[in-house]
Amino acid sequence: MAKQVVSPRVRGFVCITAHPEGCAAHVREQIAYVKSRPAIKNGPKNVLVIGASTGYGLASRISAAFGAGANTFGVYFERPAANGKTASAGWYNTAAFEAEARKAGLYAASANGDAFSSAMKTAVIERLKKEMPQIDLVVYSLAAPRRTDPVSGETYSSVLKPVGSPYTSKNLNTDKKVVDEVTMQPATDAEIAATVKVMGGEDWKLWMDALEEAGLLAQGCQSVAYSYVGPQLTWPIYKDGSIGQAKKDLYAAAKAIDAQLKTLRGRAFVSVNKAVVTQASSAIPVVPLYISILFKIMKAKGIHEDCIEQIQRLFEDQMYNSGMLKYDDVGLVHIDDWEMREDVQKEVFEIWPKINTENLEELSDFAGYQSGFLKLFGFGLPGVDYSAEVETEVPIA
Repeated sequence: MAKQVVSPRVRGFVCITAHPEGCAAHVREQIAYVKSRPAIKNGPKNVLVIGASTGYGLASRISAAFGAGANTFGVYFERPAANGKTASAGWYNTAAFEAEARKAGLYAASANGDAFSSAMKTAVIERLKKEMPQIDLVVYSLAAPRRTDPVSGETYSSVLKPVGSPYTSKNLNTDKKVVDEVTMQPATDAEIAATVKVMGGEDWKLWMDALEEAGLLAQGCQSVAYSYVGPQLTWPIYKDGSIGQAKKDLYAAAKAIDAQLKTLRGRAFVSVNKAVVTQASSAIPVVPLYISILFKIMKAKGIHEDCIEQIQRLFEDQMYNSGMLKYDDVGLVHIDDWEMREDVQKEVFEIWPKINTENLEELSDFAGYQSGFLKLFGFGLPGVDYSAEVETEVPIA
């Protein structure tokens, strides 16, 4: 085993270290929030989360388990500790979640590997047949930079670029704490197609087909994937950009899966969620500056939410307690409604042209953004002694 003092080491939009006790504290914090809420009535009993170790996927697993008493199986691709390096945050999150779930008498198991591969689908399905044979909720929450097509064997990489023409905007260099300007060149047709292959709905549909063929989907089964739309300010790089083209493919997959689940009296949909600090959102130009401004405004109004509050509200208000999903005119469900409130967006747009390096801390909550970013990796949690040596080789049972 390997004990060491673990400190944050940030490179660009990722922290290359993670704190095991801090990650565990973060998981317990989210569990405590869910337990503070009313129980989810008529909630799921057996849940498969694909992309279960961080962000909205982890929050979904926590809400299902501790809000509804569900058994959960998680699929993720994370790195264990080795050669003096810490494990990834998602590894520590999963170890902590599964330990807490078992303490509560809940079934919790997982598989670590490439969720895009046919081999992983087969291995997971064989385990589910033995251990959790009737699934009534499938959460698809993968955020990966590349994907190998299970049929052709070709590997595709996604890009975060505008479509059609270059895009120039204000940007926040989070390393240097500098507001500067960024110009992004448009994606090529090949890059757009590759992004759709990685981040579109093809793999979600492959999972659902495989689960259905194996007879694992229960009557009334629901499936949800997550997306983001945001304000017009971010549309050139997000909604109308290469990632937006992938999301259109995801929405098309949702309709196909919904039709598939109708035979089981179930449903599938895409939930459009609020902007939050995640490893994925940190990589998108323009978005960290927008998030820093948004957080200041929403916190002042008392309506700020992180992943766990969003998913708990989705489960409580729409998926289970009422059972009534509120669709928009293109068939999407929104829990980004507080972010997109007219008064919130009006204040964002008033601040945007004024903000610069000198007034960044005054006009935004960049400190909150930084704190939220480090929290993803287990740093800055109350009650954790970051000066003490900790065991970094944490097993997942």
